[in-house]
Amino acid sequence: MIKNFKGLGFIVLLAFTLLLAACGDDTTEAETMVDGEKIELAYVTWDTEVASTHVVGAVLDDLGYDTRLTTLDNAIMWEAIASGEADAMVSAWLPITHEPQLEEYGDEIDRLGVNLAGGKIGFVVPAYMDIDSVEDLTTEADQTVVGIEPGSGTVAAAEEVVETYPNLKDWEVQTSSSGAMTTQLGQAIENEEDIVITGWTPHWKFQKYDLKFLEEPQGIIGADEDIETFARLGLKEDDPIAYSVLENFEWEVEDIESVMLEIQEGATPEDAARAWVDDNQDKVEKWTAEAKEIATES
Repeated sequence: MIKNFKGLGFIVLLAFTLLLAACGDDTTEAETMVDGEKIELAYVTWDTEVASTHVVGAVLDDLGYDTRLTTLDNAIMWEAIASGEADAMVSAWLPITHEPQLEEYGDEIDRLGVNLAGGKIGFVVPAYMDIDSVEDLTTEADQTVVGIEPGSGTVAAAEEVVETYPNLKDWEVQTSSSGAMTTQLGQAIENEEDIVITGWTPHWKFQKYDLKFLEEPQGIIGADEDIETFARLGLKEDDPIAYSVLENFEWEVEDIESVMLEIQEGATPEDAARAWVDDNQDKVEKWTAEAKEIATES
């Protein structure tokens, strides 16, 4: 009996040792770069920014950071970066949507560059609606454009469109949230009803529904946009490793839409981001290569 117990103990000890060894094998160089330094990323709860912020957060977590992700209203997000209450964000739509915030805070924040090119903002309708331009709108959708959060650049641009085009003089922009907007869109499509929304790509709704942007000849809202990264002044000096990752973060529309679709289909943002990071280490390596050099030199 004693002999059997000792044998069992040896097997348990051996299994535990092998488990520790396996965990050690999974520990990458990136995971030992820093030791729990805090970094806070601010973002608005747009589907694009939920996806991108959680992916960047997962990468920083893997480097050893204690990463905090904080949701804020759009205007407050910019103010938080400018005041230093948050370290960075990857959520700036330019040159149109966030132009007012850039004008207000541009001298107080650090512009790191584009993290996703080829975005677009505009009036979006189901493909079955027989209109192709904002100039075609008359009495559709109860003369209402379904917008997102009040104070967003998208809503401001939509309101300017309504004020500019004579055929829209009786129209209004209804503010809500990005989630409420997509809910209304889905309900309208299910019933084959007219609906006009403030929409943007990349977004999972273009994967799920047959939609189209309306032409907007005056270019108030329909131009192409990029999503950019901004950081608080001084982050580069205070934390060059995190700054380097943020500066090198750049991906494609198909990347972000795959994460967004996973979330829309039920995955948590954390799980969807983790799955993408684990499956795309080649791209993550490009974002973190310079950071590894910095860590080695310090």
